[in-house]
Amino acid sequence: MPAHTNAPALPATDSHQVLCLLYPGVMSLDVTGPMQVFATANDERARHGLPPYYRLVFAAQAAGPVATTAGLRLHADCGWRDVPLHPATTVLVPGGDGADAAAADRALRDWLCNAATQVQRLGSVCSGALVLAHAGLLDGVHATTHWLRMAQLRQCSPASQIDSDCLHTYNPAHPVQSRRFTSAGVTAGIDLALALVEADLGRPLALAVARHLVMFMRRPGGQAQFSPLLTPETQHAPRLTQLLEWIPSQIAQDLKVEQLAAQACLPPRTLARVFQRELGTTPARYVERVRLEAATALLSQRQASVATVARLCGFGHPETLRRSFQRHLAISPQAFAERFGAG
Repeated sequence: MPAHTNAPALPATDSHQVLCLLYPGVMSLDVTGPMQVFATANDERARHGLPPYYRLVFAAQAAGPVATTAGLRLHADCGWRDVPLHPATTVLVPGGDGADAAAADRALRDWLCNAATQVQRLGSVCSGALVLAHAGLLDGVHATTHWLRMAQLRQCSPASQIDSDCLHTYNPAHPVQSRRFTSAGVTAGIDLALALVEADLGRPLALAVARHLVMFMRRPGGQAQFSPLLTPETQHAPRLTQLLEWIPSQIAQDLKVEQLAAQACLPPRTLARVFQRELGTTPARYVERVRLEAATALLSQRQASVATVARLCGFGHPETLRRSFQRHLAISPQAFAERFGAG
């Protein structure tokens, strides 16, 4: 295939190329969300008289318009075969309904495998992880994706360490996860991009970008993909549905499995089996997540102390609340209140 004349040139040594792949059926927000973070980082630098750091490149099978799942079309600067690859490059593979077809493209998979040996970083947004998985690029890597695609990712990448309960897997201090990483659904790609900006240009600039985009700051990568309060419906256990609707109003009470079983009129072992089958977790872990959700809401309002929040949400002691925050959000309750709290 002849090279396109508009293929991007090598960037300057004091800049970084961010290459986002496009394919038919890509989700527009998976592309525009993260790329806007990098563009806004350039804008923030310009405000301080600094040159742009990120060079944004959109590449598809060939240059030209690419249809997204939203119906709008994004323009590819060039074909991905024509992009100069060098260490100062981050390659992002977004998700979308077309991810399965993209994953089946042998030429694209081969190109990604070659790119992985030449660029600094290679990552995905949402179901773009499936493209990397089919190329064998997630073997032995801590990975995640959109929760609806989690089972598919486990099936096509059994050698990966799949985490269904995090926003992204980028870790700048890790020898592997700093170079190969994934993110969860849609807006988690923005959190991933902010983490990359922080690693490249420092925390103050990343915070400035977050403020510009009307975000409190980037969410920790270990934060859960979605609230347990948003998923109380079950298909085959009406008693469980009623119990899940009851739990949030009782979080300050003793909610051991025996109490939950009595409320659901089920034996404790049966309740545990139903929880595992319907929700993929244990009753105790589910209750902890509901309590954590309530605690984050109270702390974000900044109308109660950490000790009071721990008592109101059923954690009892502030240290128990702190351990839960660290385990699930990788942040302390006090730091969460300072970063995310109103006022």
